[in-house]
Amino acid sequence: MTSDYPDVNDYVSALSEKIIMLVEENGGYETIRSIGLSAPSANFMTGCIEHAANMPWKGVIPMAAMLRDRLGLAVALANDAHVTALGEKAYGSAHGLKDFVVVSISHGGLGSCIFMDGKPYLGVNGFAGEVGHSCVQVDGRECGCGRKGCLETYCSDRGLIQTVKELLDEGEPSALRDLKNISAQTVSYYCDKGDVVSIEAFRRLGFMLGLGLANYASILNPEAIILTGDMMQAGKWLIKPMRKSFEEHVFHNIQRETRLLVSILKEGERDVLGASALAWDVKEYSLFK
Repeated sequence: MTSDYPDVNDYVSALSEKIIMLVEENGGYETIRSIGLSAPSANFMTGCIEHAANMPWKGVIPMAAMLRDRLGLAVALANDAHVTALGEKAYGSAHGLKDFVVVSISHGGLGSCIFMDGKPYLGVNGFAGEVGHSCVQVDGRECGCGRKGCLETYCSDRGLIQTVKELLDEGEPSALRDLKNISAQTVSYYCDKGDVVSIEAFRRLGFMLGLGLANYASILNPEAIILTGDMMQAGKWLIKPMRKSFEEHVFHNIQRETRLLVSILKEGERDVLGASALAWDVKEYSLFK
């Protein structure tokens, strides 16, 4: 956990030790071309983690260079959504597609990566696709980025839990009221039990997500939007209201043209596959060849 390392240098040391152990267990340095790494607010163009709202280290962290200097190997760094999209492109639901968007919804927030003509579109400075920080509610919930009303404050694990708390504050009866710790998995479980607050919380999340995706699709006109992340395990409780909201808000000329797909890859497995694909996108560098 990064929270266990308030000093980024200590984290890099610990991570380097783990990587060295893996390298030695799998053929040694001469068999390793490069290393792929995923992190929130990471910029593939600079190799830096830049002003991450959900990590203990502030400012610009040259993570790729720090690891490269410790390990003597090339290191490619990208944000979670970029890595997820590479995994989907190579091995998952985006295989064979050229123009698509991958959206990842998890505890940390909502991220996305855009593919155009078969390649990731990163923008001028490497931060294209930050749909999680598009405003969907004027003067809405406070976001970790410092602004208000960002999509991810409503469409993430934390956003869902905030919605549950608001509904409970309104006095709605619910089995969730007596629980000390509420998670997205808990809310999904009680949806299956018919809990009104749980179902309404996912309905509101689905509405906001569908609205955000409709705006995205109306601008980009992609072949598909592929949804990943722990939140998708909620199944119909999220997907049904999301699709309804999407169809209501998307530009009518592409209403039936953009497919909304749920990833077929396992959580965690996709990230590893994506990071391995990312490693091939960096110029080779080694002190051992």
